[in-house]
Amino acid sequence: MSDSHETDKNIEMWKIKKLIKGLESARGNGTSMISLIMPPRDQVSRVTKMLGDEYGTASNIKSRVNRQSVLAAITSAQQRLKLYNRVPPNGLVLYTGTIVTDDGKEKKVTIDFEPFKPINASLYLCDNKFHTEALNELLESDDKFGFIIMDGNGTLFGTLSGNTREVLHKFSVDLPKKHGRGGQSALRFARLRMEKRHNYVRKTAELATQFFINPATSQPNVAGLILAGSADFKTELSQSDMFDQRLQTKILNVVDVSYGGENGFNQAIELSAEILANVKFIQEKKLIGKYFEEISQDTGKYVFGVDDTLKALEMGAVETLMVWENLDVNRYVLKHSVTAEIIIKHLNKDQEADQSNFRDETTNAELEVQEKTSLLEWFANEYKKFGCTLEFVTNKSQEGSQFCRGFGGIGGILRYQLDIRSFDDLDDDEGVYEDSD
Repeated sequence: MSDSHETDKNIEMWKIKKLIKGLESARGNGTSMISLIMPPRDQVSRVTKMLGDEYGTASNIKSRVNRQSVLAAITSAQQRLKLYNRVPPNGLVLYTGTIVTDDGKEKKVTIDFEPFKPINASLYLCDNKFHTEALNELLESDDKFGFIIMDGNGTLFGTLSGNTREVLHKFSVDLPKKHGRGGQSALRFARLRMEKRHNYVRKTAELATQFFINPATSQPNVAGLILAGSADFKTELSQSDMFDQRLQTKILNVVDVSYGGENGFNQAIELSAEILANVKFIQEKKLIGKYFEEISQDTGKYVFGVDDTLKALEMGAVETLMVWENLDVNRYVLKHSVTAEIIIKHLNKDQEADQSNFRDETTNAELEVQEKTSLLEWFANEYKKFGCTLEFVTNKSQEGSQFCRGFGGIGGILRYQLDIRSFDDLDDDEGVYEDSD
């Protein structure tokens, strides 16, 4: 369940990234492009009144063309706001205005949506471009990370999400110190000391399970764990059999800090900042590493390239679909002008420029474009039908770059072994089998 939620979140983030890219490149004539952001619990009536006041002010703009376009944008924003009785739970984002397209024509654009998580910004700007700075905040990771700060005086459990840190629990402990009194008592004291240390580690391990495992799902409720401390307790805990296996896999880092308690917590956050920032990066490297492993071991449980990946998808064989987030391939639904047959083609920029792709190979009849969508967008909307998870990858890591350049930026890890080539051979040889009968 948490995996599908994570996938949905990644898709929402990809859609926002794509939207930001489109909005940032849009330009208009004059100051006729309105960027409006309303945080949760804002009042629609307040913004409607403000737009009314703005309309009055804009009526005094001297340039006729600019005045008309600004008034049109404000009217368009007012009309769109009428569709909302109240601001949605996560806030409301509205962009409207007249943009100039690449071929010099003017086009009216209105985009309104509720973000996938609360947006804590209030904005109204009228400019010659759309302002997307606040949307970038939505892309910042709000994953929650768990911290265990453990030293000889006690343990602190805390979490960090974004820039909000929270102390969940802390307890102190009084452990006997080493001492050099001789005789039989030395062994007894050493044994007592080891027993107390053992109990301390066990108590910490039990509390870790209590705080960082969600009892409803039996899964960790944090994206990663950082163990910190000034003695070797943290190492002892990480290697202990008493420490929950489900949490063991979530350990991102074990750091040495000079203090225990809250000061140690702050220091551990500073020392782990780089790792926490790169968690997405690490996850991506692991995923692509697993894909390359399938290829190097030649397990037959991998697929790459647009056509082969789509074939495997339709068979329901793909477990994890991996796509480069900037893949420039469009999905065309074409209709044969003579037979009215529907043909689906996936073309990149170069193939789109080649007109032969829009004609039937045998009869040279024209293929009419019925529908054109970005393949990425089609995947984002349809992947659930194929029973797979969808992962967007970047080309920022060495593995990611290799995947995008060498494998065309699209591929998948399969549920079972499949030789796509044999299906191609069957298609080609169908006629041969008929002749031999």
